[in-house]
Amino acid sequence: MRLAMAVLTGAVLATAAACSGSAGGGTSSGSAPPSRTLAPVPGGGAHPAAAWPTYGRDFARSDVAAGVAAPGRLTVSWRARLDGAVYGQPLLVGSLVIAATENDSVYGLDQATGTVAWRAHVGTPVPLADLPCGNIDPLGITGTPVYDPASGLVYAVAETSGYHHVLVGVSARDGSVRVERDIPAPDGQPRYDQQRPALSIQAGRVYVAFGGLYGDCGPYRGSVAGIPLSGSGPLISFLVPTPREGAVWGTAGPVTGTDGTMYVSVGNGEETGSSFDGSDSVTALSPDLKRTGVFAPSTWADDNAHDLDLGSTQPALLPGGMLLADGKRGTAYLVDAAHLGGVGGQVAQAQVCEAYGGAAVQGSIVYEPCAHDGLAAVDTTGNKIRVRWRGPASAQGSPVIGGGRVWVTDYQAGTLYELDQSTGATRASLSLGTDLPHFSSMSMTGSHAYLGTMEGVIAVGGV
Repeated sequence: MRLAMAVLTGAVLATAAACSGSAGGGTSSGSAPPSRTLAPVPGGGAHPAAAWPTYGRDFARSDVAAGVAAPGRLTVSWRARLDGAVYGQPLLVGSLVIAATENDSVYGLDQATGTVAWRAHVGTPVPLADLPCGNIDPLGITGTPVYDPASGLVYAVAETSGYHHVLVGVSARDGSVRVERDIPAPDGQPRYDQQRPALSIQAGRVYVAFGGLYGDCGPYRGSVAGIPLSGSGPLISFLVPTPREGAVWGTAGPVTGTDGTMYVSVGNGEETGSSFDGSDSVTALSPDLKRTGVFAPSTWADDNAHDLDLGSTQPALLPGGMLLADGKRGTAYLVDAAHLGGVGGQVAQAQVCEAYGGAAVQGSIVYEPCAHDGLAAVDTTGNKIRVRWRGPASAQGSPVIGGGRVWVTDYQAGTLYELDQSTGATRASLSLGTDLPHFSSMSMTGSHAYLGTMEGVIAVGGV
């Protein structure tokens, strides 16, 4: 049976910025819904432009905000309490903030006020009690959506009852659902798969990556699927060639180079012997999801045995054709993006930090999100790896660059830090008064930043 879809507009949801949104709307059955593509979005004319259409603002995941003024005094401008937690970066499309919740809803919020313009409720999420392991309750939309300006659609993947992963394309104008497509699990194990990485678009497809649930239970394998933007037509996929695990779960999602190559970080696999299994790696994929290259540390077998893999962050793509990969072991590897080099093929390596989340990149500097040592500004000039500075030890979120500052959260304490980009010195901080999800990050435009919270979205002025 097809998913029931409910689209509510601002007239109905005008109070949602001040109080909890209604669960309302859709349900889903245990059977897989068929794909559907509806008529073009009415209204004609160009679709809204986007200041922040995807995680990191661009498909290289640089996390550099354009046209942001020098910061002023930080203040909370508004809070929108929605129907569930927002784990992904909010998108900024036209005059709206687009946010997706763990209650399987996609919202359009007014950037200036937080008032709900529309809401699309696209399914019934899966309670944690129904999952074999995990740490998100309920489990709905976790990965950051992506906006396609050619069609005016926002794409998101909802986990729904019956362990379905459903791609929806929602109009940024009015929240109407224009595309709906069930994504068969490439590993055949949908109950054990979690869709956490941000979505990506290129070559007429939206790309969706999968890892496992927190706890790594069950017989899952990491994968990437490519679905036509129309929702119709054949799907393509890449499956990590390991007997089990090998999650593709880094929150920033696939990183796309100028030639269309996508780079994903892969988590630990089961193999700890002498036969490399494609896990604990940076893997290069063509737009048709053929593996075109791989890098893995020479310590991959020990990494697998001790959960010390590269899968916890995305590779950071540098303008000179190199990329920097860091992960749970804390060793950063500089690799030639065009020739990843296989096992032990790095150009340089150095100890940086145990890293989780999404990095930011500007020029030769990579800002790595460190779990214990404080955000690290890593200089890769001359194909060497040197830590220039570290931020506050508690600032463990995923950084964004804007207005000559680096912005990062302490998501455990609910604090936003403004750091000097040259020195890492704290220029200001703001208590947000709300709980933030793991690996918290934000989007920025003009003089405001927008963050997902465990209750909805918060807007910060003065950035």
